[in-house]
Amino acid sequence: MDLGPGRRGAPPRFVLRDVSEKNREGKRTARERLAEERDKQKKAEKRRRVLVVGGAVVGVLALAGVIGVVAANAGKDKPDTAGPLTAPSGANGEDGLAIPVGEESAKSTLAVWEDFRCPACKGFEDGYRSTIHELTDSGQLRVEYHLATLIDGNMGGSGSVHAANAAACAQDAGKFPEYHDVLFENQPAETDDAYAKNSRLIELAGKVDGLATGAFEKCVEDGTHNSWVAKSHEAFQKGGFSGTPTVLLNGKNIYQDRSMTPAKLKRMVQQADKG
Repeated sequence: MDLGPGRRGAPPRFVLRDVSEKNREGKRTARERLAEERDKQKKAEKRRRVLVVGGAVVGVLALAGVIGVVAANAGKDKPDTAGPLTAPSGANGEDGLAIPVGEESAKSTLAVWEDFRCPACKGFEDGYRSTIHELTDSGQLRVEYHLATLIDGNMGGSGSVHAANAAACAQDAGKFPEYHDVLFENQPAETDDAYAKNSRLIELAGKVDGLATGAFEKCVEDGTHNSWVAKSHEAFQKGGFSGTPTVLLNGKNIYQDRSMTPAKLKRMVQQADKG
């Protein structure tokens, strides 16, 4: 067929229409893919928001559960502190609220306010225990221990009261320093009210030679010194102290001294001993 001058070899028009349609189809397909991708992103973002909100709800519920447990424990198994005030043997100071360790003739006195559930108190004891023993054994230092029940009030439970009563019972048996150390060495987590169980306190007495006796067990089970413990904590509150431990060397709060170390404490006591 003769296409005439100037038209020989020109592409048929239907081919151009086909290419144009393909281009439009390609653009349409690209738009659809873009729309689909955006739709996927929206759905993914929606799922993410649902997960975040759901996680937040779970977190709030979990926190509420913890608060509920603490609140439930706060009033549970509270020891009777309304009985007659019975100070442990050898207690001295105002109202007989201090348990002394060391020679009365020592020129330095260390007043220590502690709670057997208090992690910071354990930290102090772990760091200073050997130095304090060395100084009390040498007659250079006298320590007066005051027992508080701060953690019972903050966390709920009654482990602070029970442990303090057991420590006072150990004082009756002449075993306070040894049992005091055992309680801090075996201190449970702050949120674990393990010391509320007299059975645990009696079990730990087995780590002190001669303490696990019928008299000690009865003293622990009866809560003989509970009222004394309550009076001791009342004195702690009236003292205006910021927390436990509070450590006073000859009336000066040394626990707040950031430069204080066992070595520095030892030097201060030795200097006082030399006059």
